[in-house]
Amino acid sequence: MASTEKITITKAEYEDFLQQKNLVAALQHELAQLKRMIFGSKSERHIPVDPNQPTLFELPAVETPAPVKEQITYTRDKAQTKNKPVRQELPAHLERVIEVIEPENLPEGARKVNVKITEILEYEPGKLFVRQIVRPYYIGSQNDEQTEFIIAPLPSRALPKSNAGESLLAYIIISKFVDHLPFYRQVQMFKRQGIEMAESTVNGWFSDSMALIEPLYEVLKIQVLKTDYLMADETPIAVQTKDKPGATHKGYHWVYYNPLAKMVLFDYRKSRGREGPNEVLKDFKGYIQTDGYKGYDELKNKSDITHLACMAHARRYFEKALSNDKTRSEHALALIRELYAIEREAKEKQLDADQVRELRQQRAVPVLNLFEQWLKDQIIEVLPASAIGKAMAYALRLWSSLVRYTQDGRLNIDNNLIENSIRPVALGRKNYLFAGSHDGAERAAMIYSFLASCKLNGINPQDWLKDTLTKLPDYPANRLHELLPSAEKL
Repeated sequence: MASTEKITITKAEYEDFLQQKNLVAALQHELAQLKRMIFGSKSERHIPVDPNQPTLFELPAVETPAPVKEQITYTRDKAQTKNKPVRQELPAHLERVIEVIEPENLPEGARKVNVKITEILEYEPGKLFVRQIVRPYYIGSQNDEQTEFIIAPLPSRALPKSNAGESLLAYIIISKFVDHLPFYRQVQMFKRQGIEMAESTVNGWFSDSMALIEPLYEVLKIQVLKTDYLMADETPIAVQTKDKPGATHKGYHWVYYNPLAKMVLFDYRKSRGREGPNEVLKDFKGYIQTDGYKGYDELKNKSDITHLACMAHARRYFEKALSNDKTRSEHALALIRELYAIEREAKEKQLDADQVRELRQQRAVPVLNLFEQWLKDQIIEVLPASAIGKAMAYALRLWSSLVRYTQDGRLNIDNNLIENSIRPVALGRKNYLFAGSHDGAERAAMIYSFLASCKLNGINPQDWLKDTLTKLPDYPANRLHELLPSAEKL
């Protein structure tokens, strides 16, 4: 019988061994994430893999024997003929340009009995036109000393000192911040239509339009914060500054979303410090839902704030840990899927807030209790520096905030709604790369606030902006809230 040899090591050597083991686990996880970024899917949705179906990278390297040919015969049911797809009719509101094609060499006496109509959807680039306002002069009275001329006043305009109409201003702004076309590209597009305009002119139009709309932005801020439930997040934006010639400053758009009123506020700040939310949320009392960023934990009025965490962020950690500990990660993801299934059921049944709370108490709370106990039992068996260890630590650190949504049916399980509002900023960064100045970043925050609110309420941003720019010059200051994009405008 073989004897067992015991090896004695010092405490320092054992700690060094654990440190090296943690390092190896961290590097393996990092390598797996890099492979995923290059080859993998970007979706967070996790579908368990069939254990009998290996992936491409798990196939063992074996020598393939020479194929042996054999003849195989079989019978099968003949597939049924598929119905041809029905072509969708073109919208009736579109202008029809009729083109009549008569047959050639019609015999004498031929009589038309019917017509065959083929509709084809065509496109022409957007057309610019000139709005020419003609105001006749009249002589009202005349004597030897003076002549009185009468002429109608010009209608109020968004930018009275320019020759840009409200529809053009709205088109240029929407093209940049919704369709992500930088101003210089739009200038090139106008040039192809025979319209010469300088990029500096377009920038000036945008700046002046935002100066006009700034009072409405202040009203929006009041409306967004008039609630006891906010979602909050932040996203970076590169800004050119005089302090860093040839480089950019990393500023931040802090985003606040009122899910009950469906309004969004973008607030630009030069840093990610808590000075921004301290100022914006100084009078706020209620729930704030975040991704767990610690900057929200030390606000000046933290005694008036109840924190909610985001289950989607917790799920993201476990999804990333699949390559590190597949068994534990899949178990956690399965429990989270149960929680989201309950939320989908509540939404499909269109339950009110009280009914949603009751459903969560009956079905979500037991799942969460099992989840918490499992986390506490398992975290002591995994390496703290491993991906699964970090996922468990994140969830347990925020657990009281993660489960708080079950206490009120108005609250959401995650803050994905605000992340969807931020997405246009990320797309914009890929196209126009940076803001030209801190003032430019502030103006971008204004327009993003309105456009995100339009999207949430199903409002056409082009129509809303044109209408708002037309009305603002003469609109009473105490009624500006009537111009905000809201569901009441549908």
